[in-house]
Amino acid sequence: MKLYRIPFLFLFLLVFQNVRAQTEEDILSKLEEIAIIDQKVMMPMRDGVRLATDIYRPKSEGKVPIIFSRTPYNFNSWGDGKEQTRTAQAAYNWVQKGYAYVVQNERGRYFSEGEWDILGVPLTDGYDAFTWMKDQPWSNGKIGALGCSSTAEWQMAVAALDHPSFAAMVPQGYGAGVGRVGEYYEQGNWYRGGVEQLLFFAWLYSVEHDKFKPRIPAGATQEDLIRISRFYDLAPENPEIDMAEALQYLPIQDMLVNMKGKREIFDKMVRRKPNDPAWFTGGLYHDNMEIDMPSFWFTSWYDVSISPNLALFNHVRNNAKNAETRDNQYLVIAPTLHCRYTRATENTIVGERNIGDARLNYDEQITKWFDLWLKNEANDFKTTIPRVQYYTMGSNQWQSAEQWPPADSKMVTYYLNSYGKANSRLGDGSLSTKKPSKDNPDTFVYDPMNPVTSWGGNVCCTGNAVNGGAYDQQEMEKRDDILVYTTDVLKEGVEVTGFIESTLYVSSDVKDTDFTIKLIDVYPDGTAYNLDESIQRVRYREGYDKEVFMEKGNVYKVDLTPMSTSNYFEKGHRIRIEISSSNFPRFARNLNTGGNNYDESEGVIATNTVHHSKKYPSYIQLPIR
Repeated sequence: MKLYRIPFLFLFLLVFQNVRAQTEEDILSKLEEIAIIDQKVMMPMRDGVRLATDIYRPKSEGKVPIIFSRTPYNFNSWGDGKEQTRTAQAAYNWVQKGYAYVVQNERGRYFSEGEWDILGVPLTDGYDAFTWMKDQPWSNGKIGALGCSSTAEWQMAVAALDHPSFAAMVPQGYGAGVGRVGEYYEQGNWYRGGVEQLLFFAWLYSVEHDKFKPRIPAGATQEDLIRISRFYDLAPENPEIDMAEALQYLPIQDMLVNMKGKREIFDKMVRRKPNDPAWFTGGLYHDNMEIDMPSFWFTSWYDVSISPNLALFNHVRNNAKNAETRDNQYLVIAPTLHCRYTRATENTIVGERNIGDARLNYDEQITKWFDLWLKNEANDFKTTIPRVQYYTMGSNQWQSAEQWPPADSKMVTYYLNSYGKANSRLGDGSLSTKKPSKDNPDTFVYDPMNPVTSWGGNVCCTGNAVNGGAYDQQEMEKRDDILVYTTDVLKEGVEVTGFIESTLYVSSDVKDTDFTIKLIDVYPDGTAYNLDESIQRVRYREGYDKEVFMEKGNVYKVDLTPMSTSNYFEKGHRIRIEISSSNFPRFARNLNTGGNNYDESEGVIATNTVHHSKKYPSYIQLPIR
């Protein structure tokens, strides 16, 4: 075959694979020069189960602190994926700085023994790992935890066990590790306002190993495991599916069956109500658990769990028993998607919106943080790093504050107004500080079989079903089942920074339904970028420990879980909110029957009404600086 007849794509793939292989060989080669590498160490837990662990430590003599990363993801250094290269690069970076880098698979994942259960593995695994590491002859006895998403979500509950060697942590994108904090009952991002977030339906399909997976015989030696890992990394590759189509399936309890995915863990979780006792027995952190540890928290505006993440920072900052602990809580809020901190550029684009130069010296700050707590190194972290660093979109700048929200953010109430025709952006809905006098309620029809489509948003892990970030909502806002309320054109710029509270007075002709809200920045040309969004299942309006259904003709007060943002609405822009009853497939559809919902396939069409009057003042409260 002549060269010019080889398809261009084939040539590109050959070159790409060769470059990637060379990159992996380069980093492993560099790592071998400076590190003692001890792979497939089977760390014993108290019940005899062994967890596969790779250890990279400096060749120089002396005791060193440890950076610990525990993960459900594959880090086999003989693989050819991003995770493996990322692990080698992280190990090289930390060993260079005088640390041992230890990465471990959760029980039941890859070469680790035992059975996996998302955030349901024993908390004692974390405690036992810290004990084993601090007893190693090369350890100085101080350990810090670092990771994002599933590699961070275990940290908080284990921190509450107060192991003496667990000295500091840097949890990033950690929302799925938060069960209950204050008014947020998300139970690891499974719920928002009592409504299932379908991200975990998609995520479990992509990551869970089958119960009939190949297993290494118990008692295999480290030598055997290292040899085997060169040929078999035990990483399944589930067939690719159209997740946008898969998430349409009803009933939702059979969604994983329809995907032909493993479903034992899913089957348990999909039937749990928001206050089910089972949520409080695994690895989730709840706000009755004491954290007594210096913590450097990393969050992002377009992450699925930004509000409960910020609530957790405040909870520890305000409620830790130890004054020193309260003083050693720091926070970063980036303007990015889930775990995309370091991907900011000179022209950072999140979804469709350009939010400017959002770069930050993350590595430098994290290194100083660990140097301070794990090496007892006197440095300038506490004198040069602000308590809270947050990025304000619109003005496109990093800002700082001593608390969250900033002390000078003041809540301003904006009331919903209309003449009863707020349907779509072509309607007459308005948002103003003037309280309505007459009740001109806005009514729309919510059909679960024709839900409002998720367009952008604060989301992750849904495959091709939802693209996260800021997207122009104008086309969506033509729908009559979306109520649109917009301020007059702003005569001066307004910065909204903090938690956004919203209260609706609603009625319906069905026993139960949902109400959604979305905060939007409207540009002079009409472009409407979404900032944050929330939802509330009405049956849980009085709390998640009981279900209270509606009666036709009655009006009910519904407080939605708070949203969060920092956005500068420039002069000439307008502030907008959208209200509807669905945001799908980010959130599961309410079929409006008042039944379990998870085991139902047939929906009921609801006629839903939002009231705004002197008696029923539906409003949103914005934190304005």
